Amino acid sequence: MKSYLLINFNSEGATPSDIINRLVTLGFKPITGNYDFEYSWKREPSTDEAIELADKVHEILKGYNIIYKMETI
Repeated sequence: MKSYLLINFNSEGATPSDIINRLVTLGFKPITGNYDFEYSWKREPSTDEAIELADKVHEILKGYNIIYKMETI
């Protein structure tokens, strides 16, 4: 399974390079296409594990004026 992030930046917020660096520390990889980042799970995550990752994303982006969408499929 994979989790995908779509990021909407705000010119009054953090720079894209700063956000990329922060998300890479969580294990996300920048990609091109319909999404901006991909997280590859080593095994199928439980719902609780997917929510835990979403909480980590939320915490690491908090205060940076970022709007994001996360999807795990």
